[in-house]
Amino acid sequence: MKKLAFFLLTVGITLAFSASGQSWQPAGDHIRTPWAEKVNPSSPLPEYPRPQLKRDRWINFNGMWEYAVLPVGERFEKADGRILVPFCIESSLSGVGRTVGAGNNLWYRRNFIIPKEWKGQRVLLHFGAVDWRADIWVNDVKTGSHTGGYTPFTIDITDALKGGENTLVIKVWDGTDTGFQPRGKQVTKPSGIWYTSVTGIWQTVWMEPVPENHIDNIRITPDLQANSFRIMAEGVKDGIVEINLKAEGRTIATAKAFAGTEAEVSVPSARLWTPDDPFLYDLEISLMKNGKTVDKVRSYCAMRQVGVAADEKGILRMTLNGQPLFMYGPLDQGWWPDGLYTAPTDEALAFDIQKTKDWGFNMIRKHVKVEPDRWYWHCDRLGILVWQDMPSGDLKGGWQSEHLFEGAERTRSAASEANYRKEWKEIMDAFYSHPCIVVWVPFNEGWGQFKTLEITAWTKEYDPTRLVNSASGGNHFLTAGDILDLHNYPEPSMYLYDSKRVNVLGEYGGIGLPVEGHLWLPDRNWGYVKFSSPREVTDEYVKYALQLKDLVARGFSAAVYTQTTDVEIEVNGLMTYDRRFDKVEIPRVREVNRQVIKSMNDGK
Repeated sequence: MKKLAFFLLTVGITLAFSASGQSWQPAGDHIRTPWAEKVNPSSPLPEYPRPQLKRDRWINFNGMWEYAVLPVGERFEKADGRILVPFCIESSLSGVGRTVGAGNNLWYRRNFIIPKEWKGQRVLLHFGAVDWRADIWVNDVKTGSHTGGYTPFTIDITDALKGGENTLVIKVWDGTDTGFQPRGKQVTKPSGIWYTSVTGIWQTVWMEPVPENHIDNIRITPDLQANSFRIMAEGVKDGIVEINLKAEGRTIATAKAFAGTEAEVSVPSARLWTPDDPFLYDLEISLMKNGKTVDKVRSYCAMRQVGVAADEKGILRMTLNGQPLFMYGPLDQGWWPDGLYTAPTDEALAFDIQKTKDWGFNMIRKHVKVEPDRWYWHCDRLGILVWQDMPSGDLKGGWQSEHLFEGAERTRSAASEANYRKEWKEIMDAFYSHPCIVVWVPFNEGWGQFKTLEITAWTKEYDPTRLVNSASGGNHFLTAGDILDLHNYPEPSMYLYDSKRVNVLGEYGGIGLPVEGHLWLPDRNWGYVKFSSPREVTDEYVKYALQLKDLVARGFSAAVYTQTTDVEIEVNGLMTYDRRFDKVEIPRVREVNRQVIKSMNDGK
């Protein structure tokens, strides 16, 4: 108890030091979500950020940091003020609300103390995501760098630490749409479907002690045919990895394997994961050396398999656990009026997913953005299938060709191509073990699309356990990937058909309703089609859904409705940007959505 009390006291001192001398309040006058007032500046987003690899000892670095915006090349000496991490500097919840630009660097600084009980351990500094290039110093020693705005990274800072107070400094540069890097919907001049730039730290920063020989990552592959899980504990140097699989608190299977070897955990009568029954097994994974436990982590897994099979008419359908399933859900941008890329609280992060379930959907297309690890955990536990986009980059005007099929592709520089491959691989690696993810989407609507056949084949080879939707909305290539994905606004339409691939409607809808008092800019809003009441929006939604239902019989196997929420001046969400107002009648939407999903299997 004394050790625990000391640890908690140390954490409290560290957090208090971070927040001292600074009163915080949201910046700007834009609308905010109900969770904005629940943000605690002493401990924002306090939850453990990595549900699939959990340890008991850790320190959360979220809170008030010093910051400065300085021209590229200038050194950080005097702070401009305080910023609330992990909210990006452009956001309201950062307490700053200012842009940075390609000509400047954003600097962060904070002090911290290492608990004495961590002595003899390696100390890892973790970042959920920093957009885009980050350089890190501890006590004036450069400890590492990272490029990529959407994936976690870790730096071992042990050798730079000293007794007492330590200083952490981070320099961030982000060119947003001035360079080739993946940036999704971010632009320097927001308008229409393009939104505010996001610069710097936007996910949790945290620290934990580990032994020198420790588990870096867990890679989990369910194998339905073999009735087993294949589990690799990555990063371990030597020893034996011991795995205990648990169901409802009881150990039901065990397995052991040498370090660097994939373990096989047999589960002859596994309970299958589906959106209707999102059952998760618990995992305890220990690294053993000379009969002693060197490292231990907790995780979870689920038994599910994604595939493609022909129905009785010869139409290729997507399957889940060998059964055909119509995948239907909203285009989810993942933006927040107060936090931009970052949800105000974990409750808010889960809210949109539960809302999607309430609307009767079984899938989300995560559109040109990647979420924190906890978002995918919420999808895993709540039972939502995920199509994961690669964030777009190197756009330079969007479409490369007027042709929808096998048109001209982007010619990227060697640096641009190498960066795309690096970041796409990091995304697939980071979220590989989440059962909710069933489809990878390398390109959207020809935005920055290049070497489609090669990138698609590489994606499929790298992760053969999932389907690949190579070009959502075009530019399409024969034999590329598992899916032909059409976009059409506002109503559903099937204007192409491929008998050798799954056919889906990757975007449609966009029914707009501006709601006074819930607008990002009261005097400016945009939508594909606009109506004046939730009843009118629902009537139009149901009309489109019934049209879609007819097209399911003709060959559509999935559909994506635009979109979950309004985003900035876009007003075509199923709810407002601040999540305070439902723009559809939920019972009617839920009922028609269930009809659409069911129609593929009942032939109606």
